[in-house]
Amino acid sequence: VQLQASGGGLVQAGGSLRLSCAASGRTFSTYPMGWFRQAPGKEREFVAAIRRSAGSTVYVDSVKGRFTISRDNAENTVYLQMNSLKPEGTAVYYCAALDGVKYYSGNYYGLYWGQGTLVTVSS
Repeated sequence: VQLQASGGGLVQAGGSLRLSCAASGRTFSTYPMGWFRQAPGKEREFVAAIRRSAGSTVYVDSVKGRFTISRDNAENTVYLQMNSLKPEGTAVYYCAALDGVKYYSGNYYGLYWGQGTLVTVSS
């Protein structure tokens, strides 16, 4: 699976952005998908994940109620709608196809990664 993330940019605090991650190949729907981010000088952290069938989602506490992950298996795309953005949300955001077995034990392990898209939130 090859992944291409897009949609990053510069936004003021309180604003919104929608990230997209387009996947190539016919196996997209067989993977849970996730979004991660890496802020300057920090380790990469998990942000959100969604099951293969787009039913169940999970979020890191810091984005609950503000971010929404969704997917369109017909379009081989996963999205991250980010509302009420905060300056601490400044990071490179990565999409990943996740290990399905690990997913169900709460381990969001990326098997395939996109190249990242930069989100900058100004105060």
